[in-house]
Amino acid sequence: MIALYTDGGARGNPGIAGAGVHIQNEESETIEDCSKALGTATNNEAEYHAVILGLSRLIERYGGALTGMQVELKLDSELIGRQLIGTYRVKSPRLRALYNEVTRLRHSVPLLTITTIPREENKIADKLANKAMDGQK
Repeated sequence: MIALYTDGGARGNPGIAGAGVHIQNEESETIEDCSKALGTATNNEAEYHAVILGLSRLIERYGGALTGMQVELKLDSELIGRQLIGTYRVKSPRLRALYNEVTRLRHSVPLLTITTIPREENKIADKLANKAMDGQK
């Protein structure tokens, strides 16, 4: 099982935003860490961008092999987590576009599960998102 930790943040809402991704294998060893500066975005937009970045990195790394791989997406945003599992509707047009991109990417990761975790369990992805924001000052 691959663990995909994602986090996005914005300083101000909207404000300077960044996305962070931490990927681990089944032995909890780091496979990859990455971050991305997003310019100006809301916190929720940054959270979606982090999921998109994480899924994109997995697709680039594993390609078609993902069809047989268990992947657990772990994020600390309850709103985004609930939208992705279908508990909440996506009302914002801007978030709807990002949600649609996640849905498109999910087709390449058919064994994806989504888990909302406490912020304390997402420290590495959070640190990476902050690093991306720091680089935009």
